[in-house]
Amino acid sequence: MTKSYSILGLMSGTSLDGLDLAYCQIWQEDANYKFKIKKTKSISYSREMQTKLKNSIHLAADELLIFHNTYGTWLGEQANIFIKENDLEVDAIASHGHTTHHQPENGLTFQIGSGQHLANASNQKVICDFRTNDVALGGQGAPLVPIGDKLFFSNYTFCLNLGGISNVSFEKDDKRIAYDIGLANMILNYITRKNGIDYDDGGEIAKSGTINLMMLERLNALEYYKLPIPKSIGYEWFVKEVAPIVDRTEDNMENLLCTSVHHICEQVSNQIKAHCNTNENSLFVTGGGALNEFLIEVLRNKLGAEIKVVPTSKQLIEFKEALVFALMGVLRLENKINVLKSVTGAVTNSSSGVIFLPC
Repeated sequence: MTKSYSILGLMSGTSLDGLDLAYCQIWQEDANYKFKIKKTKSISYSREMQTKLKNSIHLAADELLIFHNTYGTWLGEQANIFIKENDLEVDAIASHGHTTHHQPENGLTFQIGSGQHLANASNQKVICDFRTNDVALGGQGAPLVPIGDKLFFSNYTFCLNLGGISNVSFEKDDKRIAYDIGLANMILNYITRKNGIDYDDGGEIAKSGTINLMMLERLNALEYYKLPIPKSIGYEWFVKEVAPIVDRTEDNMENLLCTSVHHICEQVSNQIKAHCNTNENSLFVTGGGALNEFLIEVLRNKLGAEIKVVPTSKQLIEFKEALVFALMGVLRLENKINVLKSVTGAVTNSSSGVIFLPC
């Protein structure tokens, strides 16, 4: 890399919280990649937008493509407002989009947020659609964040992301290994929203509950946890396999949340412990779940003293994924590898993402 890039990363995750924007400077120094997050913004989704995104898996093909285009325009408008508010010079926008369909076993993954509409509305070069090429190469198309873990955060033994889904990344035999562990904020937000609350702030509601053993047993018995890696999940899996367990469990919100937190932490700790090979291990935790104090407390208890949960800044917790997609955009512009076959199971590493220019 011969220059420093100013990139705006956009991220919308399966937890349906909103859109994260991170204006980042990214450069290479003595073969090491460096970054600075210079400006950030989170835009909460309205109830109407949350509902539309959640229900998009049920749309007819033409309706989905229309939403793909209008959502792309909306992303471009939000990016343009952010750029003008802060008087930013931007080399490109790197957008994850919002995943509506993820069925790698059927060769399908789809992130709405049309790159051309985004580019036109923002008047900026755009890199997006980072997953499709990997799926075409036989991979899972997920997780993608491990390229950032490898290039930015390799000093930690494990990198754990607690977004809508929990996923982990680590080095093994000189290769980056990563996969979706299972549930995280997706189930917690599903429970609170059924009760008219956006989310459980700090895990205070969950902390006041007790474990429903029957629900915990059903969650732990989900077939996904038995599958070999590489593997990944999406919202369809949640709707089909998880939501019915929650809906059939007759209990109060406090107990449902408490049970879900213990389930999340049990599955995460099982996977982390399975890959520990030293007495000293560091766990770098980001994503919205890292702000759930009760969840982190339970996780620390389940991991034990030999695995140290490393604290980090609130900014990095909230905007790491947007930062990594900014990095993926830079790597695509440089035609360098940004998706790892050791993570996704594809036949080859790739420089993925489609570049759109404004008209």
